[in-house]
Amino acid sequence: MKTNPLLEELWRVKDDLAREAGYDIGRIFAELRAAEARQPGPLIRSADELRCYVADQEHRREATLTPALKVEPPPARPDHTADAPSHV
Repeated sequence: MKTNPLLEELWRVKDDLAREAGYDIGRIFAELRAAEARQPGPLIRSADELRCYVADQEHRREATLTPALKVEPPPARPDHTADAPSHV
């Protein structure tokens, strides 16, 4: 059977955290809550929260950008050919 290195790393971290907390589930969760409180940014707990967060960040970034091109074309110049004398 093939091993999955990502799962193996996850299990190793889980085992390390459990060992550090003396295999006390209450202590494990208390330490996790303390770690969450130390995080400077938002905690994202689901894919939906991540999508909303990314959309909000993109919207904020776009609101601060200055458009490089004008949306509307410049006004048309008046046609001066009608006033010019005709050479016949």
